[in-house]
Amino acid sequence: MATVDPRPALLDEAEPPAGRPAGAGARLAAYVALTKPRIIELLLLTTVPVMFLASRGVPALWPVVATVVGGTLSAGSANALNCVVDADIDQRMRRTRRRPLPQHAVSTRSALVFGLVLGVVSTLWLALLVNALSAALALAANVFYVVGYSMLLKRRTPQNIVWGGAAGCFPVLIGWTAVTGSLAWAPVVLFAVVFFWTPPHFWALAIRYRDDYAAADVPMLPVVASSRAVARRIVAYSWATVATSLLLWPVAGTGLVYPVVAVLLGLALLAESYALLARARRSSDLAVLQPMRLFHGSNLYLALLFLAVAVDPLLR
Repeated sequence: MATVDPRPALLDEAEPPAGRPAGAGARLAAYVALTKPRIIELLLLTTVPVMFLASRGVPALWPVVATVVGGTLSAGSANALNCVVDADIDQRMRRTRRRPLPQHAVSTRSALVFGLVLGVVSTLWLALLVNALSAALALAANVFYVVGYSMLLKRRTPQNIVWGGAAGCFPVLIGWTAVTGSLAWAPVVLFAVVFFWTPPHFWALAIRYRDDYAAADVPMLPVVASSRAVARRIVAYSWATVATSLLLWPVAGTGLVYPVVAVLLGLALLAESYALLARARRSSDLAVLQPMRLFHGSNLYLALLFLAVAVDPLLR
């Protein structure tokens, strides 16, 4: 595959095209959309439960609020800057062409400034109101996502989401350090859970939109490998996810609630992964593959697993 210039084409229209709403409400909605709120929800879903685990019960309210606000601003910064880097390919993909930059609802310069300001504010917020370690981890995640994934990996290797997805693992470290002020093996295990969970989750989505990624010259694994090969890797990473999730039981000394839930959820995740592999062996047609079943199922898996992380110390 030819090398693609990682620098996005600039969309510097200061004003939206004629006929497009340009009121304050529409512009505010466009800036909010730059932060990708649905992704932020998923990141916070892995942050707050870890704070319960670190506290061995209900954490103090203020650290939770301060961490959620700071984490939201930091993730919003990374997502807005990602929109700037990916502005050119977002225009070429049906899934993303309604984002603010392809729609010219916000200029590239304004989006860049917005993302940088959010990054600075979030780092200062976490450093002053939480602690320096949490602020440093949030900043590292931001830089890794924007530079490591968006600029260096995404357009160059089918392993982009394997390594680039590590940026989405940092919230578990931030949640833990916000409570304890230091790192430990328990959040590292949960970091690894999210790390192994991310590829099968995202590859399922990439199967659904493989034509989009192919049109944008982005070498996501489903673009460069057969559906059967992708499904086999999904099964392998699902096994790694489930096995790693069970390590939290001895490492963190959880009660029985967490491992029981982890086993049941793991069996469900593996069943869905093997079902995708079975369908891939029959056909590569999307109607047969139904990859979004695994995508939505993996979302539910992670949500319930981290709910168990929060509930377990409360029951003990």
